[in-house]
Amino acid sequence: MVKLSDKRQATSDKELFSEARRFIPGGVNSPVRSFKAVGGSPVFIKKAYGDKIYSECGEEFIDYCLSWGALILGHTHREVIKAIESSLKNGTSFGAATRLETELAMLIAEAVPSIEQIRLTNSGTEAVMGAVRLARAYTGKNKIIKFQGSYHGHADYLLDCTGVPEDFKRHTIVVPYNDIGAVLEAAELHREDLAAIIVEPVSGNCGVVLSDIGFLQGLRKIADKYNTVLIFDEVITGFRVSYSGAQGIFGIKADITCLGKVIGGGLPVGAFGGRREIMDLLAPEGDVYQAGTLSGNPVAVTAGITTLKILKEINPYPDLETKTKKLCEGIMASAKKYDIKLRANYISSMFSIFFGENGQDKGLFKKFFHGLLKRGIYFSPSGFEANFLSTAHSNEDVKKTLDVIDETFESLRRSE
Repeated sequence: MVKLSDKRQATSDKELFSEARRFIPGGVNSPVRSFKAVGGSPVFIKKAYGDKIYSECGEEFIDYCLSWGALILGHTHREVIKAIESSLKNGTSFGAATRLETELAMLIAEAVPSIEQIRLTNSGTEAVMGAVRLARAYTGKNKIIKFQGSYHGHADYLLDCTGVPEDFKRHTIVVPYNDIGAVLEAAELHREDLAAIIVEPVSGNCGVVLSDIGFLQGLRKIADKYNTVLIFDEVITGFRVSYSGAQGIFGIKADITCLGKVIGGGLPVGAFGGRREIMDLLAPEGDVYQAGTLSGNPVAVTAGITTLKILKEINPYPDLETKTKKLCEGIMASAKKYDIKLRANYISSMFSIFFGENGQDKGLFKKFFHGLLKRGIYFSPSGFEANFLSTAHSNEDVKKTLDVIDETFESLRRSE
């Protein structure tokens, strides 16, 4: 047995996983980290720099998970770390108002035109919970429309899993993504009690799925027609696909926008914001209650402010898109050479690979994932999650990744 107090280097991730499972359900604090979708034992990370992560067992990987997209500047960015260290000297948490909260709110509002006021939270889940509550209060209605395959956090009314009472789910209507006809039909059917439509403008939690031309515009029209609040869940896409998020790319204004990941600079932060007339309903101005002991935490907010200022200054998005396109086109070319069926979906600096004729070949993805892993490339450990590039990824990293992928595809073909 490996004792937690041992100073020696662990001999395997399997040992570490076995120890973790003694004290933590499933050995992890978020399910996808368990590698259940790909098999084997998860890699336990000890440290990270730039676009590299290093395991407790001394292995080095080029990282395309990047804390699930949060680290757009890469790991331990010098300026972000310096700002965090400076903030820590002033204290870790106050539970009181700070100027820093206003500064982050101003940066976000300046970047996303649909946001006039914003409330900070501790996570994307909390942001969505607040947004849905606010939409219900603003409209005086109960039901919400969400889309199949989308994940908006683990609030009861947005999940269908054991432990969630049916009464909690009865106000949630689920329709297919990119099916504007199904949305219109559901909106018409529930027009008297439809509070909100919540959507990822680019689906990222069942892999990267782009919205069809006209789909988001159609949602905006339906929301307006039925006096329904349109909520954009930009926890992933916010400041990731552009400095103004998906709304900046598609030119559509949501009524409420949910954010997270990038705005925390690698620390836990979420936020939801929108039109002033809606946001004014929040306590203490209004009667919609929402609170959080660590909301607006000064250290996390400092990391977010520093990250957003850097992004605004350097505008990395064209370069990130170029590298992502090069990577995805290279993957598809390599797959074609070995007659492997796949497609690579991408936008800006996020991408996913789907294997098989219908994109559902989980077995092939598992082999692909572990083929990359043993060759020093770390993809998100699920075929239905997004991968990401950061400003720390170089053209040489992309080339090395493509060489590894080609080698992996060749190995997969030889093993058949």
